[in-house]
Amino acid sequence: MTWLTAVLRRPPISWWDIADIAVVSLIIYEMLMLIRGTRAVQMALGGGIVVGLFYLSGWSHLETVNFLIRNFVGYVVFAAIVLFQADIRRALAHLGRAPVFRYIASEESAEESIEELIVAAGLLAAKRIGAIVAIERQVGLRNYIEGGIPLDGVLTYDLLVSIFQQTSPLHDGAVIVQGDRVAAAACFLPLTVNPRLSRELGSRHRAAIGVTEENDAVAITVSEETGTISLVMNGAIERNIEPDQLRLRLASLILRRRTMERAREAGYSALG
Repeated sequence: MTWLTAVLRRPPISWWDIADIAVVSLIIYEMLMLIRGTRAVQMALGGGIVVGLFYLSGWSHLETVNFLIRNFVGYVVFAAIVLFQADIRRALAHLGRAPVFRYIASEESAEESIEELIVAAGLLAAKRIGAIVAIERQVGLRNYIEGGIPLDGVLTYDLLVSIFQQTSPLHDGAVIVQGDRVAAAACFLPLTVNPRLSRELGSRHRAAIGVTEENDAVAITVSEETGTISLVMNGAIERNIEPDQLRLRLASLILRRRTMERAREAGYSALG
């Protein structure tokens, strides 16, 4: 009964203890989610077996087994770092995209994303390849993303150009961008029913106008017939826009919004 008495005499659990347990639980959960479906699962199982053998050998006085584990476990750790460096990089990148860090490099990331969009639009326009890209802002575009092909890839001009090639199975539809990620491709957007639009506008431009009529998204279109770039917002279209003009317009729409969001959150924190 000595152990029971020792347990009952433990100091009361404080809020800091609960927070400590919650943080450790969250770290373990995130680690398990990161290694799920990868080779690291087998590595984790093997590590668990080695730890079990270590304690079992100490309890049952298997001195040779205990000696081998104590002396070779360090080398195994280094070998695991070398063998699973790709998984480690992926885990660190996932950690860097966590919500708590989302505003650390948000402005720089937005500028890079805008530049990738500008380069992609210029290349597609030069080759007269039709394209439509919807950029999510405050109102989510999840219902359209779920109707397309999920990608969740890093936003690069190479990816955008390859998607809209005629030989690509994803070229028919819109690409939806969330932050610095290409959320989905081959997404179908609602067509506008505005009767006052020019008859020259095809379904691609009408879809861009339609999605911006329903929310605050920004859409970029490239005409397959004329090779011109258009910017659409709030149901209004700016046609024949030059890349430099597009860069300034996107910067004012995206960077300003993120700056306002950070200022709003800072105000809420001060009030709290």
